[in-house]
Amino acid sequence: MTKAEFVDQVAAEADLQKTDAAAAVDAVLNVIEETLKRGGEVNFTGFGKFSVAERGARQGVNPQTGAKIQISASKVPRFSAGSTLKKAVN
Repeated sequence: MTKAEFVDQVAAEADLQKTDAAAAVDAVLNVIEETLKRGGEVNFTGFGKFSVAERGARQGVNPQTGAKIQISASKVPRFSAGSTLKKAVN
C-alpha cells in the first residue's frame, strides 16, 4: 500500500476530505519522526511501539573485494508490534 492509497482509506474511514486526511497522516508521521529524533518512543497500546535502538560498531566485509571494513555505530528506528496487531495478522 502506498501513502496515497493509505490517505484514501483514512479519508473514507474517517469521513474526511482527502486533503484533511493527508494533513492528518503527515502530522502523525512528523510527530513520530520528531519524537524518535529526540530519542523518545511512541507507544500505541495494543498496536505497537516505535523506538530508537543503538547499533554498535562492527566489522564487515565488502562483498565485491572481500576486504574487511569498519562499520560505525548508528541509531536505527525500531517497531515492535503489539498483541492486538499480532492477533489481527494471525
